[in-house]
Amino acid sequence: MAYVITDACVSCGTCEGECPVSAISSGDSQYVINADTCIDCGSCAGACPTEAIKPGE
Repeated sequence: MAYVITDACVSCGTCEGECPVSAISSGDSQYVINADTCIDCGSCAGACPTEAIKPGE
């Protein structure tokens, strides 16, 4: 399952640069992860300063 960004996201953009497959982009109110592109590597979750990125369910 792809990682997801929770409401704890502060839109800092740190995660976007960490994604090796460019699956993260700026959404309307926070960043979003494209589930079809995400390879479940967890790089974004490790970089997130607010721990807003979690494995999908």
